[in-house]
Amino acid sequence: MKKTPAVSFLILLVTVLFVGLPAPASAQDEPDPPSRVARLNFIQGAVSFQPAGEQDWVEANPNRPLTTGDNLWADENSRGELHIGSTSLRIFSQTGLAFLNLNDQLVQIQVAQGSLNIRVRNLDSDDAYEIDTPNLAFSILRPGEYRIDVDPDGNTTTITTRSGEGEVTGGPNSYRVISGQRATFSGSNDELAYDVEPTHGFDEFDSWCRAREDREERAASARYVSRDMIGYEDLDDNGTWRVDAEYGQVWYPSGVAVGWAPYHYGHWVFVAPWGWTWVEDEPWGFAPFHYGRWIVVGGVWGWVPGPVAVRPVYAPALVAFVGGGGAGVAVGFGGGVGVAWFPLGPRDVFIPAYHVSPRYVEVANVSNTRVIERTTVVNVYNNYTVNHVTNITYMHQNNVTAVTAVSRETFVNARPVAAATIRVQPAEIAHPRVVAAAALAPSRVAVVGPNRAARVTPPAAVVARPVVTRNAPAPRAIAPARVRPVPNSPAANAGRFNAPPPSRAANPPAGHPAPEAQPNRPAVQPAPNRPGMEAQPARTPPPAAQPENESRPAPRTFTPPPPRNQTEAQPNKPANAPPNREAEPSRTPPPRNQTEEQPNKPVNAPPPNREAEPARTPPPAPARPQAEPRPQPQRQEQRTPPPKKEEKEKGKDKKDKDKKDR
Repeated sequence: MKKTPAVSFLILLVTVLFVGLPAPASAQDEPDPPSRVARLNFIQGAVSFQPAGEQDWVEANPNRPLTTGDNLWADENSRGELHIGSTSLRIFSQTGLAFLNLNDQLVQIQVAQGSLNIRVRNLDSDDAYEIDTPNLAFSILRPGEYRIDVDPDGNTTTITTRSGEGEVTGGPNSYRVISGQRATFSGSNDELAYDVEPTHGFDEFDSWCRAREDREERAASARYVSRDMIGYEDLDDNGTWRVDAEYGQVWYPSGVAVGWAPYHYGHWVFVAPWGWTWVEDEPWGFAPFHYGRWIVVGGVWGWVPGPVAVRPVYAPALVAFVGGGGAGVAVGFGGGVGVAWFPLGPRDVFIPAYHVSPRYVEVANVSNTRVIERTTVVNVYNNYTVNHVTNITYMHQNNVTAVTAVSRETFVNARPVAAATIRVQPAEIAHPRVVAAAALAPSRVAVVGPNRAARVTPPAAVVARPVVTRNAPAPRAIAPARVRPVPNSPAANAGRFNAPPPSRAANPPAGHPAPEAQPNRPAVQPAPNRPGMEAQPARTPPPAAQPENESRPAPRTFTPPPPRNQTEAQPNKPANAPPNREAEPSRTPPPRNQTEEQPNKPVNAPPPNREAEPARTPPPAPARPQAEPRPQPQRQEQRTPPPKKEEKEKGKDKKDKDKKDR
């Protein structure tokens, strides 16, 4: 590796991570950035990438983080695998995918065309997954495995639920799709026709998805890191785990060059809202550069992850900048301006450059290292933001092999770092000083990325295709003219973003059978006077698809059902008279082995209008005298019961005795 000669490098180690100046006052009301991103970790064939707000398409990079507004296109005979925490997503040939929202409450993905397989391993009560297509919005209600196929013209969407449960929203209706079902919806958002059948066998795409899923299940690294850590599945094949007496399990990369150091082989890009973000060159280079900390043991670099039981917070780069290069105060050397940084150690506190709350700083640190205390994080953060203390010592600040320095032009233009580094002498680190410089604004190359222009891009019709949504997409993700919000949904109401998902019960772990749908609990509150059909409670595979000329209920007025344990008062009904089952369907969920005649009717079906259906009031029970006449027709008018046979005989014996006495 060729390096430039050593030059006079006067620096000041600033006690910040990534940016050395607090956010301006106008930014104090901004929300915290998301704690998670997506990653395209596997590419086969030609997969193109378009950053949010840009027009150009470039070849996708497997280590660049993806977020709200980013777009992907897998061309013919191509595939890709993505992860969002523990959730895996896989796309097939000629598939267009866009992130309409990607934050801590909502993952909203547009599938304009093609095939998407999504495996949701965990689903918290405050977490929502929504898949939007040109004619419907699909909300995932339970952990499970789902496949969404959109035909090239965008008029038909097929949803295959191998496990789990979801809700389709299109036009005024909602439909439940449960485990073992393959539901096809055709038409526009205004009027959907549907067909339901049992799931089919595996095709080529399904088999590939299952093989990739099995690989994750066998990952030994899942014993040492959280499955919510993106990139853990790459660690097994590219390094070894060894126990350290002080830090516990430590991962050591294999096959790296002599003198290798973290954050040295890669480049910087600018990704909003975090700002400057590191992209590593190694194919395994995601998890160790956005989570955890680095140590040196026996001259070899090792990576220390955070707690296994905690979902880690994503960071754009866990480094400390020398001289605060990202904040407008850079490093002066050789008559110019440059930028330098080094990795954080397990006890170093991460203070982001971008605007965050104190709570964010606390969680971002304790979720990414096992040895740092909460009180330490709070004290360091308060000293920096309130007392402006900057003389904190970092673990690797005196290790010249840990510090990487490049010119300003290399940094802001996303150029490869390893080919343009400048050596740093120990004496230069020991006697630092501040050098003021211009702010390091990103170039367009840093925003789009240095990758080559894409050889293939999606057809114009796919790019311009509208999308049906339940939640409102982020403004930077899609033009409002292309959004078709579902009526009465949060997306249809201005200013309502990230609404809670449709109602769902507590979620069992992925792979476990989900309880049946409950027809008396609509997933989306129906509007009055809108058409609806009965909910589908059965989990057994449905019968063959119903013919298109199937009769469907006319619009009916919605009447909220009573609570489950409440019985309807019916005048003149004997207490022991059985209800008329043909006139009034059961108001409690049917047994598990019961299958509805029409399994995929909307879940928000209103009950029948009682005033319009006289059959719901059963006739009075027949009187007992009319059922079986008896010799004593006036029995009902007697006020005292007749004497029993024994009493008659006893009275007769007494009369006979009295006669004898006389």
